[in-house]
Amino acid sequence: MTVASQHPLAAELVAVLVAATDAEPLVLTTHDGRMLPSGPFESGHRSLQAGLRAWVEEQTHHPLGYVEQLYTFADRDRTEQNTEQRVISISYLALTRQGPVSGADAAWHGWYRYFPWEDRRAPSAELGELIDGALRAWCRAGADAAQRRARLQRAEVCFGLDGRAWNEELVLQRYELLFEAGLVHEAIRRAGRTGLPHLGEPMRHDHRRILATGIARLRAKIKYRPVVFELMPPSFTLLQLQQAVEALAGRSLHKQNFRRFIEQQQLVEETGALSTETPGRPAKLFRFRGDVMLERALSGSKLPLVRGN
Repeated sequence: MTVASQHPLAAELVAVLVAATDAEPLVLTTHDGRMLPSGPFESGHRSLQAGLRAWVEEQTHHPLGYVEQLYTFADRDRTEQNTEQRVISISYLALTRQGPVSGADAAWHGWYRYFPWEDRRAPSAELGELIDGALRAWCRAGADAAQRRARLQRAEVCFGLDGRAWNEELVLQRYELLFEAGLVHEAIRRAGRTGLPHLGEPMRHDHRRILATGIARLRAKIKYRPVVFELMPPSFTLLQLQQAVEALAGRSLHKQNFRRFIEQQQLVEETGALSTETPGRPAKLFRFRGDVMLERALSGSKLPLVRGN
């Protein structure tokens, strides 16, 4: 008898379903915001993606649009249940527009509810000081000088301490650092360590880690591929487009530089209509160019993140 036969393997399909509404990045959740839509891969599913779509639509009644495989998680202790069965999670990133949902306590939640330190558009000084102090205390608690230096270097790189630049793509590394330091609820739940469970809302199993991976992937993609198209309505103002990119990246952008970049890349065209929803002077409405929509599947369009002043 083999070890594999003694410990059966099961596959779970997990969806990180993202939308952006009113300058707020959203993620579709179930079970009162504690889980991502998910379910086991079953023999009746034609493919992994077909199984994922079936579970998402059954649990939330929301259709899936753009989907790409994200990552496979196979850590032995990734679930809360104490079971002999090994469960791996095959996760997917899906982009859509916010729509009505129902079933399984499904709801849209802002993703900064789970990662408040990731929103750098108007960062909380109190939260920053709290994390800074807690991480430095964890660094000082290292077993020896070498470990203390290594911990401090990781904290500086991940959280931009001591003059280091903030890298918005290090979402997973920041969460895992806080986990290792015992500063998030999931670490306390798993190891019984004392920490600060109010650093973001927790999720069941390792779903917050999966969500962090999805956010990092999307933040990287918006710099070189126009996937933000999937999140925008058919027509929009340039301000709405900028706010959507800022929301996803968690960074403020320089208004004129951003508009200059959009014009140079020829990503959008005017619709000929004006928006009456904006205060003051009506703003021009734009749409993404049809030829760009076709070309994106082949080579994409470079969309780097424009830094604010």
